[in-house]
Amino acid sequence: MATKTYSQPTSGKPTRTAGVGATFIAALGGLLFGYDTGIISAALLYIGPQFQLGDQAQQIVVASLLVGAIIGVATGGGLMDRIGRKRTLATTAVVFTIGAAVSAVSTSLAELLVARVALGVAIGCSSVAVPAYIAEIAPAHLRGRLVSVNQLMISSGILSSYLVGYLLSDSGAWRWMLAIAAVPAVGMLVGLAWLGESPRWLLTRGRIDEARRTLAKNHSPADVDKEVNAIVSSMAAERKFSYRDLLGQRFRPGIVLGIGVAAINQLVGVNAVTYYTPTLLTRAGFGGSAAILSSVGIGVANVTFTFLGYLLVDRVGRRPLLLTGTGITVAALVLIGTLYAATDLTGISRVLLVAALMAYEAAFSASLGIAMWLVNSEVFPTAVRGKAGSFGLATHWILNLLISVTVLTTINAITPSGLFFSYAVLGALGFVFLARRMPETRGKRLEEIETVLQGSPAPASPPVQPETGAPTTAATVARP
Repeated sequence: MATKTYSQPTSGKPTRTAGVGATFIAALGGLLFGYDTGIISAALLYIGPQFQLGDQAQQIVVASLLVGAIIGVATGGGLMDRIGRKRTLATTAVVFTIGAAVSAVSTSLAELLVARVALGVAIGCSSVAVPAYIAEIAPAHLRGRLVSVNQLMISSGILSSYLVGYLLSDSGAWRWMLAIAAVPAVGMLVGLAWLGESPRWLLTRGRIDEARRTLAKNHSPADVDKEVNAIVSSMAAERKFSYRDLLGQRFRPGIVLGIGVAAINQLVGVNAVTYYTPTLLTRAGFGGSAAILSSVGIGVANVTFTFLGYLLVDRVGRRPLLLTGTGITVAALVLIGTLYAATDLTGISRVLLVAALMAYEAAFSASLGIAMWLVNSEVFPTAVRGKAGSFGLATHWILNLLISVTVLTTINAITPSGLFFSYAVLGALGFVFLARRMPETRGKRLEEIETVLQGSPAPASPPVQPETGAPTTAATVARP
């Protein structure tokens, strides 16, 4: 049956900045994602003595956020479909605010864990809702760039948490470290009051006139008609496929690649660095403030090279950037392990250790850090991208949780050098996987990518933008 088209005159001029402003308000969810994830690395230095926490209990504090995040990811999609993207974002902003407040005034480990789980639920929901909302309100020619703002905001949130942790380190004010997250959460809630609902969600509810008015804010009248019809066609196509269809021969190579990249993203140990750098450095003889200051440098490398990766990915291609970055990441892990094993970490050895950690973070951020989201947004046809990409997303969060609850106990079992050497071995295996499985997707149509994944050479074609009309950049949520 032919897809119904919708067309009617649309008056008024589109506001070019409407999509950009809405993006930054929604992407405050990404900032909170990064901040609440990163701040525990500094706060843990003071929470541990406050509540007399051993290694296992400290890992539970870190992991509680990720347990909530898994719940949030599992429920976020359904919540968005029921109440809409905007209301989902508003709900997460409220939970972010309450979670920050409760965690800051916690008087027991149990209270802190409940607050951290709630924050994790908000993080999981925002990791689904923020990129979806931005992608659905953005003009086609800006969609890739605007959705990518979310990843940059996550990195900026992590850096902000390190800076706040350092500024409050002398006083050991861990409660303020956690409470400050309420400020952007309230700002997000206030800003959302001025934004409209996603036109895609409005169309699923048959609210066509509202969808057109929302699109008219940043689309020309002619583009409104095109966008409405494109959304309706896309929704019709998505309904044709189930999760069972994704396990068939056609989509299986893409699923394997998406899961593989997500697994490598975590198995090189990035969240051991994100969550535990100050703890690792204090155990190596650094003072608390010096350890947190060193993490600030690592955060700067994260933001800087995430941005550099976005600049390079369309210039040098996905495969060269990913393989080069993964290789450097593995080399940095070997150097970190060697420094822990072969030196007493005094003087120049400490400087080299921080430099190696910064090199590790830089290489990861410019390659594996964006590759997970980029690969899962490019290797599937539009009609199944949401469902198929969820396999990689689930892999990411489950491994994130497993790593967070094993870092300190692994160090006790096989020493810090053993931990980083283990990540290096897993990274090297990941490099082999990528060298064998990862095709070059830059400038290729989705049909060509699918052909390559099936093992056949793709026909030559000039570089083109994907069907969204947006630059081909990472277009979903990012790690940590």
